[in-house]
Amino acid sequence: MTRTGPRSSGGPSVVVGLTGGIASGKSSVAALLADRGAVVIDADVLARDVVAKGEPLLDQVAERFGHGVLAPDGSLDRGALGRIVFADESARKDLEALVHPAVRRRAQQLEAEAPDGSVVVHVIPLLVETGQSDSFDLVVVVDADEATQLARIRSRDALDERAARARITAQATREARLAAADVVVDNSGTPEALVAQVDELWHRLTVATGTAEQQASETVGGTT
Repeated sequence: MTRTGPRSSGGPSVVVGLTGGIASGKSSVAALLADRGAVVIDADVLARDVVAKGEPLLDQVAERFGHGVLAPDGSLDRGALGRIVFADESARKDLEALVHPAVRRRAQQLEAEAPDGSVVVHVIPLLVETGQSDSFDLVVVVDADEATQLARIRSRDALDERAARARITAQATREARLAAADVVVDNSGTPEALVAQVDELWHRLTVATGTAEQQASETVGGTT
């Protein structure tokens, strides 16, 4: 679960992989960490950037999935693409094979540009699925039970229960994510409880950076 090999001199003091199931609250935790000074690199944002209108990768996506995934203005219709890939595992894997390498290259570039001594947080929804656990000093999993996820997805994305469940089952299981975690942030409670856990995590990442790996097996807000 921790980065393999020594860190080179200079650059970030600690690099965190932040993940969690859909609608678990990854973005909320990332925003709280950013407020405290972390350099946040969000794979979802990068995934949108690399297929923005005018990007060569968008043409490859349209070639693979058809021009029906394009909006009238030539940009990506994410809803149309989502209906295809969440209903077809092979289609989803094809999309990931196109997008993930470009996202990783950009993420590595942004990490390299981070100030010396900074805390860098990579927000990667599919961190476990793509086998990236060993790429980070710490893997932080934002956790919520399935009932909470379902309620949030249906409210946020206006989906019926079947479609919401399809998005959950398209990802790694909750158990697999927890098994990969060095630190777990429980986001099934109140906003105040989440802030308290992030404050504790931030303390560990900054004041206690030198002992972060020793604390890696501890859990914030629960047990692994």
